[in-house]
Amino acid sequence: MSAVIQIKKNDNVVVAIQTIKKDELIEIGTFRIKAMETIPQGHKMAIETIKKEENIIKYGFSIGHATEHILAGTWVHTHNMQTNLSGENKYTYEPDLKTIKVVSTKLFQGYERGDNKVGIRNEIWIIPTVGCVNDIAKTLVKDNQNLVSGSIDGLYTFTHPFGCSQTGKDHAQTRKLLAALTHHPNAGAVLILSLGCENLTKEQFIKELGDYDKERIKFLTCQDVEDELEAGKLLLKECAKYASQFKRTDIPMSKLVIGMKCGASDGLSGITANPTVGRFSDFLIAEGGSTILTEVPEMFGAEDMLMNRCINKNIFDKAVNMINGYKQYFTNHNEVVYDNPSPGNRQGGITTLEDKSCGCVQKGGTAPVMDVIGYGDKVTQMGLNLLYGPGNDLVSSTALTAAGAHIILFTTGRGTPFGAPVPTLKIASNLQLAEKKKSWIDFNAGSVAYGEPLDDVAQRLLTLILQVANGKLTKNEERGFREISIFKDGVVL
Repeated sequence: MSAVIQIKKNDNVVVAIQTIKKDELIEIGTFRIKAMETIPQGHKMAIETIKKEENIIKYGFSIGHATEHILAGTWVHTHNMQTNLSGENKYTYEPDLKTIKVVSTKLFQGYERGDNKVGIRNEIWIIPTVGCVNDIAKTLVKDNQNLVSGSIDGLYTFTHPFGCSQTGKDHAQTRKLLAALTHHPNAGAVLILSLGCENLTKEQFIKELGDYDKERIKFLTCQDVEDELEAGKLLLKECAKYASQFKRTDIPMSKLVIGMKCGASDGLSGITANPTVGRFSDFLIAEGGSTILTEVPEMFGAEDMLMNRCINKNIFDKAVNMINGYKQYFTNHNEVVYDNPSPGNRQGGITTLEDKSCGCVQKGGTAPVMDVIGYGDKVTQMGLNLLYGPGNDLVSSTALTAAGAHIILFTTGRGTPFGAPVPTLKIASNLQLAEKKKSWIDFNAGSVAYGEPLDDVAQRLLTLILQVANGKLTKNEERGFREISIFKDGVVL
């Protein structure tokens, strides 16, 4: 088996599956090329002479240009190539739509809610409206674990430092995000915990919530009671009584909403883990389900791959506004729009933003884009949805949760332990990571690089996701790793 992968036939670079030593002979089809230098795992090697200023082709697309003459067998990375991106682009809608036939056949065991939503967990959540009550929330969770029994899967809180001394869009986004989390169907009941003097008032929060079930959602303002821990205990008992009525029952897979995210990526992420998630996305959509793709900056340079899959011109225009809106966010803060990938990405073999983005969008599969939703908004359309959100792992995973994702599929080439409020299933892009970090990684997609068919790997992933929907704990759940982070000074679409 070759030690490299050529993703598309017209690529002038290949990706090393494992570290290639200097002078090692590499077979590519009927050709044999000698490595001119050591090529680290996940990194690129030229397979033909690339002249200075000539484009580097990977995934069948330009991911930048050569800054010097590059010979076949040479390592291609930050020292000899640069991005082609600069400024804003103009976009033209040229539809390229694939029809996915929907035939819903699979079931999972979930919790039916009275509002025609379903959950895959039946938990009690404490949501602070302000950072001042974070420790009270943590104490309430610690002191009331006895309520976790029967069909109640857990008692958790999601602390944050916001909710006061915020203005404008910052304040609006905090309010909107926390209200969206409150409505999440994985929570059988919710206690909203306030201090009493913050500028995110109870009245504002109730207005943001809109219609809500007063048995499911309870409020406690700590300054209004003598003993907030005792008052909280009584309210949590009411929450437990309400949540305990829900039992698992057969639910069509079409009700599942799955968020898709990548972080700490490497050069194999766009070849193994991300395409696996993309194929799963197509499988789920064929069952009538929904997926959500976010991380707008990591669409830059590959956005045309998604935009021309928009179901109509109106959705295309929303996608353009999302892309340009995020570019404006960078510009407003005097940041470079097309900044290089993170140090960890570069160490893993990703060189330019185009390189990263072409791999990132593989998670979107091939289905049409049915809708584009703003930060804090919920999914309303079946199929593939694009969500306005940053590349930051915690912030974007929180946004995916707020949008209604029951599970988040998190692909990674270098590993990360964190978890969102919902099960956060970590998918390794390479075998070494899967073996090294067994306490972090739920699924190994690295076998794609060694010849396992993508459909087979995606089917294995689908089986695991159904198990998680039925109650199997992900690694982040086993370790109790759950947190949120709110987008500060972003744009409310």
